Parts: sequence; C-alpha cells; structure tokens
Amino acid sequence: MKKGKYIFTSESVGEGHPDKVCDQVSDAILDAVISQDPNSRVAIECAVKDNFILVCGEMTSKASINIEEITRKAIVKSGYDEDKFGFNGNTCEIDVRVSQQSSDIAQGVNEGEQKEQGAGDQGLMFGYATNETPEFMPLPIVLAHKLMILRNKIRKEELPYLRPDAKAQVSVEYQNSKPVRIDSVVFSSQHDEEIEFEKMKKEIIEKIIKPVCGSWLDENTKYYINPTGKFVIGGPVGDSGVTGRKIIVDTYGGHGSHGGGAFSGKDPSKVDRSAAYMARYIAKNIVAAELADRCEVQLAYAIGIADPVSILVDCFGTNKIEEEKIEELVRKNFPLKPAEIIKHLDLKKPIYQKTAIYGHFGRDDSDFTWEKTDKVDKLKDL
Repeated sequence: MKKGKYIFTSESVGEGHPDKVCDQVSDAILDAVISQDPNSRVAIECAVKDNFILVCGEMTSKASINIEEITRKAIVKSGYDEDKFGFNGNTCEIDVRVSQQSSDIAQGVNEGEQKEQGAGDQGLMFGYATNETPEFMPLPIVLAHKLMILRNKIRKEELPYLRPDAKAQVSVEYQNSKPVRIDSVVFSSQHDEEIEFEKMKKEIIEKIIKPVCGSWLDENTKYYINPTGKFVIGGPVGDSGVTGRKIIVDTYGGHGSHGGGAFSGKDPSKVDRSAAYMARYIAKNIVAAELADRCEVQLAYAIGIADPVSILVDCFGTNKIEEEKIEELVRKNFPLKPAEIIKHLDLKKPIYQKTAIYGHFGRDDSDFTWEKTDKVDKLKDL
C-alpha cells in the first residue's frame, strides 16, 4: 500500500461516448440472442464513425433476431435520435458481418479435456474490492460513474442543451491509502452551439458535480468544465468508437490489475466476462467478511480446460489472516469452473445491455449477481 499523501484519478464516460455506443449495441444483440436461446455462443463487436456502424463477430444460436433493428434501437436509446448530432440511430448506415463460431473453438468449449465445459479462451482475469466505499469500490471511479449517471438524468429532465457525449474525471487525494478529499474534477459534456459557456459551467457544477461529490469537495477543489471552452462536435462525428475500448472505465478505474479482456458482446462461456465477474464476487466477499481491507483476485484459464490454471489472492498487506489461508477458502467455497460460474451467478439471462454503461461493478441491481455478499457469514465462520 502506498503511504503518505497522493492523488489517484479515475474516469467514466457517458452513454453517448462512441466507444460506449458500441458496447451497448454489442450487449443489446447478446441480450436478444440469449433471451431466445440461453446456450448461444456470441462474440459481437462494433465500430462506429460518422453516421455509420459496423456490426461484426461470431454467433452460434437457435435464436432468430433482426440485428439491424436491435442496433438502431440501442443507438437511439444511447441518445442519438436527431440528425443534428450527425449520428442518428434512425437513419445511420449499418453493415452487418456476423458468421458462425469456429468449430475448433466450439469443440473445446463444449467438451473440454474432461468432457465438461471448458473455458472459451485462454486468459487472465482480475477482481478487486476495497472497503473505502459502501460499494466496496475505489472512491474515484464511484464518483465518476455517479457524475455520468446524474448528467444523463439532468440532460433529459432539466438541461436539454447537453448532448449525448460526455466524460468525467475525478482526482481524489489520499492519506495513507484513505481518501480524504477531491483535488479536482474534469467534466466534459457535448452541448448545443448556442448555449453560453459560463451558464453551462455554473449549472454543471451546481446541478451535477456538487450533488454527487458533496462533502468530498472543499475550497481548494479545482473544476475543469469543458477545458477547451467548446464541445459541440462529439460522438461518432468527433471521434470513432469500438467495442471493448473502455475496459478501465468498465472495471475499477485503474485500481488493481486488468487482464486485458473486454466484456461487452461476449456470452458467459467467455471467461473474459464470467471469470472476471466471479473474481469480483470473490474479492468483494473477502473484504465484506473483513478478512482484508483490500483484495485482488486473479484467475487464469486455458481454452477448453475447465479448472483454472492458477488462482492468486493479493491483499496488499491488509489481510487479517494469512493469504494462503484466504486462498484455501477461495478454492473450497467458490465455484471456479466455467459451467459452475455461469450457474452460480445465473448468467444465462438477458441482463447485459445495462452493464455496458456506468461500470460492471459496484452496482445496486439484483441482476448483478456478482455483487452479492452471500458468502460473508460462511467465510467468517471458517
């Protein structure tokens, strides 16, 4: 753990960010497929630029869906429903390039080495938890997500001059690994041409930043609202977007480690997603059980093999009992094979589109089963 005074920064992005548009489309397609066929194999990615979106990937399923229609609905839901944005889900050009999953991959996933479901690919996944917030998440990413959630609500209800694309960045000052104040907030929001900058800046601070950040703010907190002074051109017109490019936004805001695998568009047979959810579930229960103040869990898999090739628990020196003992508890009390993870977390449901914005962790939603702390009592007893 880092000692003394330091500042840590995390970022979140709004639902109209071009990368997040792609994540939402990918997961909307996944939801539509597994709602008809829960055993579907799906790996969908998107790329967006200007008024065009490419939907590509692999799919093996009994489901019958209209990918173009689902794509348009997801884009409109993300906020792009008018031609003035330069990108409109109602009118944009869509190119669909989706084929069947490779039989070589399917063979390993279907049977595996021991005639049970193997991992959908090799890879390493991390889960993280800390007791610094009620969500068991790092404070900077919690606040950054909350800023984007409130901005979306305010945009629709009070400040219609705000457009879909946005980013927030929160820098928190720590003393001996404990958050004490917010040093700065960077808030960039796309907006209509005619809005006066000072009016927008004041309303963003008063209506969005202060309600979210509250007592963490002080007289020395710095505010950077649309630092260039103008953000009219945004979304896919101002930048391109790709599925899976906001993996740090999706996870812990830079705290802990990341194995590199993205989540959106992947069915739960892909351990990039399901094992990352399980690693978070494990880490959160360890911290909630007060076995450690902070915990990171690494799981690693080989394609077609059911058991993880390695398990690592790192409590950064905050553990109350030996890490080897915690690791032993993990092996005995948490399901770690892909099929077991999917069953335990109930992942064959159309719950994924809502995970594609505002982070996959720290959410108060019953469908986010990996956020349950139902193993706490058992861990304490053991």
